[in-house]
Parts: sequence; structure tokens; C-alpha cells
Amino acid sequence: MQTRSQFRLLVVRLGAMGDILHALPAVTALRQAHPTWIIDWVVEPCWQALLTTNASNQQTGPGSGQPLVDHLHFAATKEWRKSIFSRNTFREINELRKNLRAGAYDVVLDLQGAIRSAIVGQLAGCRRMIGEAEPREHAARWFFTEFVATRGAHVIEQDIELASAIAGDELTPCQPWLPADPAAELWAESILPLNSSQTSVLINPGAGWGAKRWPVERYAAVARQLAERGARVLVNAGPGEEPLAEAIVQQAGGAATALFCSLAQLIALTRRVSLVIAGDTGPLHLACALGRPVVGIYGPTDPSRNGPFGAPFKVLRSPLSQRDHTRRPEPEAGLLTIEPQDVLCAADELLYPETATSENSL
Repeated sequence: MQTRSQFRLLVVRLGAMGDILHALPAVTALRQAHPTWIIDWVVEPCWQALLTTNASNQQTGPGSGQPLVDHLHFAATKEWRKSIFSRNTFREINELRKNLRAGAYDVVLDLQGAIRSAIVGQLAGCRRMIGEAEPREHAARWFFTEFVATRGAHVIEQDIELASAIAGDELTPCQPWLPADPAAELWAESILPLNSSQTSVLINPGAGWGAKRWPVERYAAVARQLAERGARVLVNAGPGEEPLAEAIVQQAGGAATALFCSLAQLIALTRRVSLVIAGDTGPLHLACALGRPVVGIYGPTDPSRNGPFGAPFKVLRSPLSQRDHTRRPEPEAGLLTIEPQDVLCAADELLYPETATSENSL
């Protein structure tokens, strides 16, 4: 017979990086409030490092290799869509369905609000499936048995409201628990020792689409000035973003160093930096999740909903910018009104709050 200590929850948040990071405070709050619950998660395989150092079960808790979840299920939905009628896709979906049914979950919590996440959640065959009353994709409502009318402005606040509905808790956002990979920590320590007294800044020039990307030459100008002030400047490049990082290094005249690292290594490195400068992209939200100060350079996306949260931050956004998720290739017009000097001023206010002024110049 199942007891309260065996309450079983399945979280569905397949991707992407920033969205998973936005979901972590809510699940961390649940783990703290209900340490005896079994909490499992369905995720795209590429984001595994945000939840565990490997695919096997590990002890939960802060600083461990698998701090939040008891078990991970992988749903390669992006790959499935490429060959939806293939034998291999059917085999993997059926295997996922069997594993989810075997979990005998009491509640499925859909923190994505999309049709594909709702379908994946439905595979568990659970009687309770909780989602937003107004999900990102309205058709996802068809799969929910319980609806939560969220009121929070930020998506993290909305996820907290959804999580609170499971057991009637009054949860509040908290610093999320991320895994610590020993090999990645050793790699990061060789690049940026934890006890280093030098100011270090991580720049991330990439973003999901061109309209959110601040120009490379402006990042390079910021990198030069930071290096002249004695900071060590590192430039992160995700898959396919290597040319952006290389262009910044070249235009900065060697004042910055490009890094091509795994997600686990990026987590370890971000723990050590003094500041992160980026647009609305996963590495910026990773820095916030780790409590590191950030300068967010925003254009067509709304920082009140998707901006920095839970860490010291400065957001730069032009009054000309309007919310628009159209995936245009060129930087949005309002984004281009933000100058390198604006970013330097914001960086100084976070790095040197007692001495920062508006007299920075290029």
C-alpha cells in the first residue's frame, strides 16, 4: 500500500536550456518542502547535464551529482519529429511509455505548456495532470485535468504557482540546485581557480535567433575595455556559435579568450566568474541560477517575463523595443540603440558598486 512518504511526481519540461533553468527554482522548492517525495523528470537528452552528471540514480541534495531528481526519463522529441514514422521512433516512444507507466505517478506537472510536452505527460497514464490555465500552446489544455491561473509576471513565478498547486503549498522561489560534475569542476579549476582574486567576466554572444543578438563588434569593444581594467575576459560559444566567439577574440585584439566547452563544464566555469554579460539566452539564466551577477542585453523579448531573476543584475533594453518572438536574422532595431558604454556602466555597477560612475568611456 502506498504511503504519503512514497508520493510520486513526474515533472515534464523537455527544453530548452533557459526554460529548464527557469523551472528549477520551483522543483527545488518542492524538494525542500517534501524531501521524501519521489520526483522524476522527463527531458530532452541534450539537457541532461542541467539535472545530473550521468544517467544513473545518485544521492539527491545540494552539491551532489543529481541534486533534485530521483530518476530521469529521456524524450528525444526533436529527433522523433525528423522521422516520426520510423521503427526506431516508435520503439523509443513505446519504451518511454512503459517506463513512465511503471513510475505509477500520483501527479504529472507540465511546466512547458506545449502540445508535445502534454502528449509526453499523457504517456504516464496519470489521473492528475497539472498545467497552466493559459498555456503557451492553447491546445495543451486538452490534456490537463487541473488548471492553474497564474498571476506572476516572470515565468519562474508562474512555475512556482503551478508547483504550489500539487499539495496546496505556499512555495516561494529559491536558489536552484544544479549538479556538480567532478571532472568538469577540475577542468574549470585549471582555467579559473575558485580562490583567484582577479576579476573574471564571461561573455556569451549567442542567442536563439538573430534578433536577440547584440553585434559582435560591440561585445569586442566591451571586452577590450574590461581587459584594460585588469579583468580576465572569457567568451563562451555554444554549438554553432564558434564563429561569433572567434570574431570577438579577433576584434578585441587578443583581450579575450574563446572557450568551447560542454554544458557540464559551462556550469562549473560559471560558478567561478565575477560577472556574465549576455542577451536573453541559456548561459545568462545559468548564471542567475548559480547566483552570479549578470548584465542582460535585451531586445525583442520581455525581461519582465524572461529576464534575470534571483541574482544581482542589470538589464539594458531600449524603450523602442517591442515584444516580438519572430525569428528574424538581423538584430532588432531597439537592441542596436544599446552602446558598449552602456554595458560597461552596467558592468561597473555590479563589479565595483562603490566606485562605479557614468564616466566610463571608450
